[in-house]
Amino acid sequence: MHEYTSSPRVWGLTCPGFPEEVSRARRWTRDILRGNPCADDAELIVSELSSNAVLHTASGHPCGSFHLALALSPQVLALSVTDAGSTTSTPKAGHPGDDAVHGRGLAMVTALAHRLVIHDTHEGRTVTAELFTSPRHPGRHGEDRRGEALC
Repeated sequence: MHEYTSSPRVWGLTCPGFPEEVSRARRWTRDILRGNPCADDAELIVSELSSNAVLHTASGHPCGSFHLALALSPQVLALSVTDAGSTTSTPKAGHPGDDAVHGRGLAMVTALAHRLVIHDTHEGRTVTAELFTSPRHPGRHGEDRRGEALC
């Protein structure tokens, strides 16, 4: 390992709380993870968590913002979205009716991620989804024939 390169690698992006910034967060994630087997799942998770921040928290208010962090180690890919908080909603995976327009995103994130952690602070809330990338951490998605973890 090069002396100036650390493991894990960590990236961060702060976005204004506009709905169109969700696609920017998705592109940013895709660019960083290009060629990584977890890239598609990570892009979908970032899209859902960023959308939730904009739609359901103060991040979507005028002058609001959300922060995205991506940490990649040989064992884990962690995707975190920190919002500006809200006193009216707490994220939870729901079971909406067939006609519901919203309410499936966090359930989808829970299905894709190996672990989901929600941490409240005075400034907001951070939702972190972890995808295991190492065969030492067999995940929900299993391993391929060579023993490599699949996302």
